[in-house]
Amino acid sequence: MEINAVLFDLDGTLIDSMGVWVEVDKEYLGKRGIPVPDDLFQDMEHGDSFIEVAKYFKQKFNLPDTIEEIMKEWTEMVTWHYENDIPLKLGARELLNFLKTHKIKIGVGTSNSKFLAHTVLKSNNVLHFFDCIVAGCEDIKGKPFPDIFLKVASGLGVKPENCLVIEDVLVGIQAAKNAGMTVFSIEDKHTKSEWKKIKRVTDYYCKDFKEIKERFIKLIEFL
Repeated sequence: MEINAVLFDLDGTLIDSMGVWVEVDKEYLGKRGIPVPDDLFQDMEHGDSFIEVAKYFKQKFNLPDTIEEIMKEWTEMVTWHYENDIPLKLGARELLNFLKTHKIKIGVGTSNSKFLAHTVLKSNNVLHFFDCIVAGCEDIKGKPFPDIFLKVASGLGVKPENCLVIEDVLVGIQAAKNAGMTVFSIEDKHTKSEWKKIKRVTDYYCKDFKEIKERFIKLIEFL
């Protein structure tokens, strides 16, 4: 086995953006006079792609909006933040530089939309690092199904078993494992309730990108 590609999740992994989406839920539902349930996503049975979450909201709250209208409104609500004030997580740029220097292919598999993925990566001056981006706005099963990561691997021309995935949420880690890939998890404060479960599923649990880089170097040296 060898690692020929590293696949990144986006929100909560590469970028510190999860708090923005919590506010989007509050604002979007609040405009419609709907309080945000404590268990908002607890009964979501399928994947978490952008399209699937929009379908879930429409059904759960009996919204008159079309799926396209829901996604458009969400995108409009967060675009300014993705252009201006959502940073990369500390150490992410250094890891990207390391991977590119060592000719390791780099991809993104995100449940978010491709427009927002491109927007935030461009605003942080790292879009050029990525060889393939697969997003949840496409007609594809969301995480924990493996489809997004498998499509990234295919786009990179790399076998799944030769891919390392970096993720922050349990469903993303499960998606990577379901794809037959090695997984490093990165800690994010918004997934605190999942940390115990994540530690049982992931191959390596890391506090930050500095630790991920150190473990990755040891992994490739071992291989």
